[in-house]
Amino acid sequence: MPVPLAPYPTPPAPFTPPTPNAGTEMAQLVCGGCHTLLMYIRGATSVQCSCCHTVNLAMEANQVAHVNCGNCRMLLMYQYGARSVKCAVCSFVTSVGATPGADQKSSN
Repeated sequence: MPVPLAPYPTPPAPFTPPTPNAGTEMAQLVCGGCHTLLMYIRGATSVQCSCCHTVNLAMEANQVAHVNCGNCRMLLMYQYGARSVKCAVCSFVTSVGATPGADQKSSN
């Protein structure tokens, strides 16, 4: 006796990001867990990634500084007040505010 076939499931609706209200400024950051680009409302202090659920610290432009890696010269971003920053590309630790070559080490 033939078995009736089940109907095809309906495909899920495509994801459309919420549209911000007029005048709401948006910002972006890269998730520290899975490297997905996240968009959030400017002024938020943290953003949870919808892919890997990592809670990312959201910093305003006036709370971060930049330095070039002491080894591979990659531009690194770090929070003001940090004494050193580790490069995600080559794992070199660059001291912040120190003269080049002073107090730097490779953590390979």
